[in-house]
Amino acid sequence: MSDGFRVERDSMGELQVPEDALWGAQTQRAVQNFPISGLAMPRAFIRALGLIKWAAAGANSELGLMKPGPAGAIQTAAREVAEGRQDAQFPIDVFQTGSGTSSNMNANEVIARLATDILGSPVHPNDDVNMGQSSNDVIPTAVHVSAALLITEALLPALRHLHATIEKRAAATAHIIKTGRTHLMDAMPVSLGQELGGWASQIRHAIQRLEDSMPRLCGLAQGGTAVGTGINAHPKFGAKVAVLLTETTGVTFAPADNLFAALATQDTAVEVSGHLKTLAVALMKIANDLRWMNSGPLAGLAEIALPALQPGSSIMPGKINPVIPEAVAMVAAQVIGNDATITVAGQSGNFQLNVMLPVIAYNLIQSIEVLANGSRQLADQAIAGFTVNEANLSAALDRNPILVTAMNSVIGYDQGAAIAKKAYADGRPVKEVAREMTDLTDAELERLLDPAELIKGGIKT
Repeated sequence: MSDGFRVERDSMGELQVPEDALWGAQTQRAVQNFPISGLAMPRAFIRALGLIKWAAAGANSELGLMKPGPAGAIQTAAREVAEGRQDAQFPIDVFQTGSGTSSNMNANEVIARLATDILGSPVHPNDDVNMGQSSNDVIPTAVHVSAALLITEALLPALRHLHATIEKRAAATAHIIKTGRTHLMDAMPVSLGQELGGWASQIRHAIQRLEDSMPRLCGLAQGGTAVGTGINAHPKFGAKVAVLLTETTGVTFAPADNLFAALATQDTAVEVSGHLKTLAVALMKIANDLRWMNSGPLAGLAEIALPALQPGSSIMPGKINPVIPEAVAMVAAQVIGNDATITVAGQSGNFQLNVMLPVIAYNLIQSIEVLANGSRQLADQAIAGFTVNEANLSAALDRNPILVTAMNSVIGYDQGAAIAKKAYADGRPVKEVAREMTDLTDAELERLLDPAELIKGGIKT
């Protein structure tokens, strides 16, 4: 932007605005009032604002409240905003007025300026661009629209890809038997495929939870205007906006079943954030399992080797670290923290309006984006390409004294404990010790201690 300024006016008087800025006085006041974090509202939120303004102009035109010329100009300008061509014109900090009025007026002023240039006659930010709307229904609608689009377009596809990748590796490793671990200590054996199948189930359930929340997330506050009564909006306005948003995005939106709740609460955002937190916990578990399995390569478990992606140390040559699981674990930590913010913000609905909408939008969008990106990296850069050290797995399994558990029903717990302790103390296979301490035949020992049978469960008699 140039160093020059122009004078803009609003209901509070005059002030200077950068000469090249498309925004007006109300945006400028917000820029001056909130130099707090340097964090602007995210791209997904600005996209949603543009789509809402596009749909609002279309709805007002269809209802006969706005002439086709201004409506078309507003829609063209709003499309520019939705498509990201005017992102530099949205400078307002996340930490602003809790209703998000500043961001709504930012959109109104930028779109009005663009539409005025397109139409060749004045388009008013409040009377035209904001017709039938209030910040109090636009911003909650933008929270829902931005989250719904990101979940549909980015997160769910990423999770389905991660799930498919895990399932593929589970099938390929179903024959590999390893020592199970509880409390990080040796336990009864499992197959590697069974272990990965547990991960796949976690991701499948995460997908189901998000899909279950989508009908509520796609319920929009638009049409409630100031307090939920719909004052200054046509009775059919909200429904028409939802239809237009559905047609242009492919995601099925509808008016919320109660506009008063849609304005006063952010319960659905809290619900979705809770599902995102649950997903984050699942990803943290998977990432940590991978780190443990990859640990070594000599002094750790060394059950698998993750793909070598980059040098791991600035001082230790040849060291390779599990960078993708580490990054995903940090994603999970961030999302868990975001959920705490959203939870606190969600209870900040006083009477007819929640007053922490911008910070809910920011954190919810960030959680969805980093989970989507992290899930794809985990699938493609870690799970798809790890190799299995079958020799290590087999050697550890042969020495595992806990295998004696399979003999409990035949020799009893106490004798089993004695065999396990001696096998551990001597560093010998449990089968060898059991041959000395019981009268079981080799055939019986082979049958009772066959790892392939042990992973099937049930009592061996």
